[in-house]
Amino acid sequence: MKPLLKVENLSIRLPKGADREFAITNVNYELMPGEILCVVGESGSGKSMTANAIMGLLPKAIQVETGAITFDGYNLASLEEHRARKIRGNRISMIFQEPMTALNPLMRVADQIGEVFLIHTELSKKQRHERTLSLLKDVGLPDPEKMMSAYPHQLSGGQRQRVMIAMALALEPSILIADEPTTALDVTTQAQILKLIKELQEKHNTAVMFITHDFGVVAEIADRVVVMEKGQMVELGEREAVLNNPQHSYTKKLISAVPPLVAPERPLLAESAPVLTVNQLCKTYSTGGGWFSKPRIVKAADDVSFELHRGETLGLVGESGSGKSTVSRCVVRLLESDSGEILLGDDPIQALDAKALAPFRKRIQMVFQDPFASLNPRKTIGQIIADGPIAQGMPVAQAMQKAAELLALVELPATALDRYPHEFSGGQRQRVGIARALAHDPEILVADEAISALDVSVQAQILDLIEQLKQRLNLAVLFVVHDLRVAAQVCDRVIVMQKGRIVEAGVTKQVFEQPRHDYTKSLIASIPGADWRSGKTTGHAKTLEKAYA
Repeated sequence: MKPLLKVENLSIRLPKGADREFAITNVNYELMPGEILCVVGESGSGKSMTANAIMGLLPKAIQVETGAITFDGYNLASLEEHRARKIRGNRISMIFQEPMTALNPLMRVADQIGEVFLIHTELSKKQRHERTLSLLKDVGLPDPEKMMSAYPHQLSGGQRQRVMIAMALALEPSILIADEPTTALDVTTQAQILKLIKELQEKHNTAVMFITHDFGVVAEIADRVVVMEKGQMVELGEREAVLNNPQHSYTKKLISAVPPLVAPERPLLAESAPVLTVNQLCKTYSTGGGWFSKPRIVKAADDVSFELHRGETLGLVGESGSGKSTVSRCVVRLLESDSGEILLGDDPIQALDAKALAPFRKRIQMVFQDPFASLNPRKTIGQIIADGPIAQGMPVAQAMQKAAELLALVELPATALDRYPHEFSGGQRQRVGIARALAHDPEILVADEAISALDVSVQAQILDLIEQLKQRLNLAVLFVVHDLRVAAQVCDRVIVMQKGRIVEAGVTKQVFEQPRHDYTKSLIASIPGADWRSGKTTGHAKTLEKAYA
């Protein structure tokens, strides 16, 4: 069988001033009909750059230097735009990483999908409507008729990703490129999207190029694996061979960075008074409603109670919409709860106004999910870290000195003081966020999905850093996370939340090995490649011997 797509000696040059000369250098691989090829690597490895070259979406400043991308007799690397437009979306489609930015916020779902048919086919308006409805049913969206009239902001992350998949599959392309489509999704939604892609791929015999940094996803769906490092292809092979017998040191490093699902034994903490107590916390959101419609009521936190102690990491886990982030934001008073009690030590803070709350804020600090959005791009790193202590009355010189000490603590160079956030990688920016949170010498650190957008190796570094700081500074850590592998490794205790309520809580090892609630069991079962470490890979394990015969 002939390859459907062939990448040969592909090199892409970066503009002057970039961190290296080439985005990718002499990359070679093939994509066979009906195959799922996973391209794996950290941010900056060049995996998405290859996908953009295939789609003809490279910026003008970035050009293919040498090599060819052969598809259906055409070299996509040098194809004229009018010909590329006929292939793009029609024969080769792409699912982008962030559906909210890839979807037009001013267009309803039906119009966005219908636009594909309008451009590439001669279907009537009625036929476009019927095909769009059929696609939404195929991708498993609830109440497809209603979804057709919805705007992107009215959908959840998983629903938006399903709309993107429907758009990509609208014309039944030969090749589907999926660029990190499950990175920011919780485990159950991620499992649904992976299952959906596999089913649609098998139904239409579509070849899938799946770009990811998660080897759990690779274990779940891949047939073959390409490993990229700094623009170089360092390994290529069948999934089982790469996962269980990696040859390159970089592949071994990536695989070792994936946390195992088994929770380690953790020493019991000495009995102590709780540093944070939450009693019967409630928070309800009400949206919409009017003369002819009822408002939408969501109980984001429903009678939530727990305690947190010094030197402990308490995990809040659950799907998107389970209420875990709402609880964390209520605890730090970024959101006002409706009722309940929040105690810092023995001090009630739930009902304090802004002025009375000010002295307590330094005792509990937060590390946010998106380190770029949470850092002021107009301020230097030194100013960002020093602003809090200065606002609390610390002299400027002393605050800047402390900022320098904190940078050393989070293992960033002193030269970072005078640089700006955009000059750092995602992992480095997250270290800045941690340094800023520690500037007040807090008793409690609240980490809200602080590693979800990072590569696995960078995740491992940040988790190790938080653990070291917790032990050195005797911090209490409230860790909000949707990745159960991470929770298993870093949390002393976990609280499992579903629809605003706590459904299970206990010592991490006990909850993971003997889950009592059906929801907890479903979360654990949904983890991609959950059995990979035990040698029972869960993917479809389809061999390609016939393809290469």
